Amino acid sequence: MVGMQDVEVIEDAQAAAAALDPVRARLLGELAVPASAAGLAARVGIPRQKVNYHLKALEAHGLVELSEERRHGGITERVLRATAASYVVSPAALSASAADPDASADRLSAGYLVALAGRLVREVGTLVRRAGSSGVRVPTLTIDTRIGFRSAADRAAFAEDLTAAVLDLAARYHHDDGRPHRLVVAAHPVPEETS
Repeated sequence: MVGMQDVEVIEDAQAAAAALDPVRARLLGELAVPASAAGLAARVGIPRQKVNYHLKALEAHGLVELSEERRHGGITERVLRATAASYVVSPAALSASAADPDASADRLSAGYLVALAGRLVREVGTLVRRAGSSGVRVPTLTIDTRIGFRSAADRAAFAEDLTAAVLDLAARYHHDDGRPHRLVVAAHPVPEETS
């Protein structure tokens, strides 16, 4: 049994449906701390039989796993835990083309950016899943910052400078015989907070 992941990317549509069910989503959240069906039922105030039903569905989709078995006389109590601290549903779980940025010709559109983000979730999720079984860390780099542009002209000038810098760096460090990495640079307005 592998340790709990920080984030698990759900690729399968049926697993996504199971995780998005409100009761099951609550049980997944509760199972960050391992529990038996009886213990979980007491914690969330749902009858044990209903909890058992939902846990079987979650376990069938690989979203919860056996943590330990406890024996009490002739009874074996199964203690389950969530496979991850949190879950992200890949757009590919909904549609094979949802995470395909090549399906959009307009690279300046929000749809292209969303498809690109979907591909990023799908690819990194695959790498994390593969690495999880071997205990190897996935080599990633993330830069996240906020920039306040005073005008569309400033934003366009920034995009031009950034493109030139990235192309220069890529040309300097790229080797045809090196291990390929994907670099994604994206910018979007920060949504206003809603109360």
